[in-house]
Amino acid sequence: MLLPTKGISAERALMTIGSEILDEMRTPMSVSALWERYNRNSQPAHESGRITFDWFSLALATLYALHLIEWAPGEYLRRADVP
Repeated sequence: MLLPTKGISAERALMTIGSEILDEMRTPMSVSALWERYNRNSQPAHESGRITFDWFSLALATLYALHLIEWAPGEYLRRADVP
């Protein structure tokens, strides 16, 4: 689930989706704005189709657990300052 396996392609692994999300987070933004930007700019996974919001939210939870994103003032998500 986090990494590609026999049942999960590299395009659908949570770490892959998380890295794509981090690429989209240039400024703090709401979850819904980030979802819209991700959907607009992402290419559909080859045989699986588009990523669902459930899978997107799991990738956000993974990034949050790894302290790569954090809540900014005003209920926005932003990249965490990683030393």
